[in-house]
Amino acid sequence: MTVLDDRIEMADADADTERLDEWFERLERMPVPEGFRVEIVGGNVFMTPQRDTHWLIIREFLWALEDRFGRKVKVFSDVRIDFPGHENGFCPDVALLKDSAKKDEKGRWRYQDVQFVAEVISEGTAHNDYVPKRLTYAEAGVPLYVIADPYQGTCLVHTDPRQGDYAEPTKVDFGTDLDLTGTVVDLVLKTDEFPRD
Repeated sequence: MTVLDDRIEMADADADTERLDEWFERLERMPVPEGFRVEIVGGNVFMTPQRDTHWLIIREFLWALEDRFGRKVKVFSDVRIDFPGHENGFCPDVALLKDSAKKDEKGRWRYQDVQFVAEVISEGTAHNDYVPKRLTYAEAGVPLYVIADPYQGTCLVHTDPRQGDYAEPTKVDFGTDLDLTGTVVDLVLKTDEFPRD
């Protein structure tokens, strides 16, 4: 890669960030109904309602991370983090950041500090979690990505990101312990309380 290529890539990233900022500013002014989540995936705006099933699973992840790392752990739900690629302003269901993570000059968390992401499938946006987000999280080097699917009653555990994707995922059925020992979170999460749709 040449210096010119680096500068072009940086200019493209700055333009994407500016467009994302503009989109999110407009979306904040819109009358988005209570309980809806808004994010931008590949330049497309997605607005999905958060169901109780969705939230109950997210809460199990949050509790497990707080039990493992303490109440001051940098774990967030539905907070904007800009990821690499074309206009990717994601709001992960669960995002765990490094202890050393600091916000950037615009007051946002950096994707380079994300260690773990969990997404809970919504029927209308399932494709995003299974394909473009998986590839983007891998490209960003997120070491651990878990997809919880209450429609199929399964979790997919993605580790070992390289060359823009993850190794073959491990499939775990709801009701079976989600063994994440040996990963960045190093915990076992019980899924017997995960509700199904």
